[in-house]
This record gives sequence, C-alpha cells and structure tokens, in this order.
Amino acid sequence: MTRPRIRVAASVIRYGDVPRVLVFDHVGIPEAGTRAPAGGAEPGEGLERAVRREVAEETGLLTATVVRRIAVEDSPHPDTRQPRRTTYFLLRAPEGTPDAGEHQVHGDGGDAGPTFACRFVRLPPARPLADGRDAWLGRVDPRWTTMAGDGR
Repeated sequence: MTRPRIRVAASVIRYGDVPRVLVFDHVGIPEAGTRAPAGGAEPGEGLERAVRREVAEETGLLTATVVRRIAVEDSPHPDTRQPRRTTYFLLRAPEGTPDAGEHQVHGDGGDAGPTFACRFVRLPPARPLADGRDAWLGRVDPRWTTMAGDGR
C-alpha cells in the first residue's frame, strides 16, 4: 500500500465589517481556478509550521496565526489518483491586512515563479474553490472564530 502524501490547506480569515477568506488566482492561467493556500509538508516539518509556510509562500502573508485544525481528509490527487492526506487549518489574518495584491511565489523546488493575484472574499465564497479547498469552510463559524481569536 502506498503511503499518502501529507499536505496542509489553509482557510485564512480576516475580520472587519464581515468575515472574509483569502483566495488567489494564477495570473495568466485562469483555467487553474480560484484557490486557497495549500501544499505538501516537508519531511519532519510540523503541520502548523507547514501551513504557515504555505500561506507565506503562496500569498506573501507572514502574519497569519493558526487558530485550530478544521479537518483531516484522505482523498486521491484529482489528476494522478495517488493517495494524499490533507489537514485543513483555520488561520486568522490581522485586521490591517490589505484587501488584495499580487505575489510572486518564492520557495524551494518547482513551486517558485508564478504570480498569484490574492484577495479576501466574503464567506462563503460565491463560487467553489479549485481542488475542493472550500469543502470545510462550513465548519468555520464566524462568531466562534471571532471569539476564539480574541482570546475569549
């Protein structure tokens, strides 16, 4: 039996007038769809560290904090059908985080190079996110996460 690839995915929420989630599109590749930060954990890397790294690499956001784990999902890769285990995390972005911006991906390996147009959209997103990355957003109760994020 093949061991699953270990991955993380982030729902980065920013509060203000209404809760919003961070998403991005590949500049020049609209067929890639709108996504949320996600990627593989490095060998020996803790999952919370991996999710913060993926958020930083894909969006440039360095100040998001992990609130909690939302879910763990075992599902095959949509193209290769290889097994993978994805741990979904809820993160909080500071209120002063910009609404939108472009970010060139930095990191090790083949992920470096593309530019992503990042933005915060209202919860729930108007359209499904690519690769099912919005599947667990229903478990994010804005009232609960606001209180939890405030330390109450």
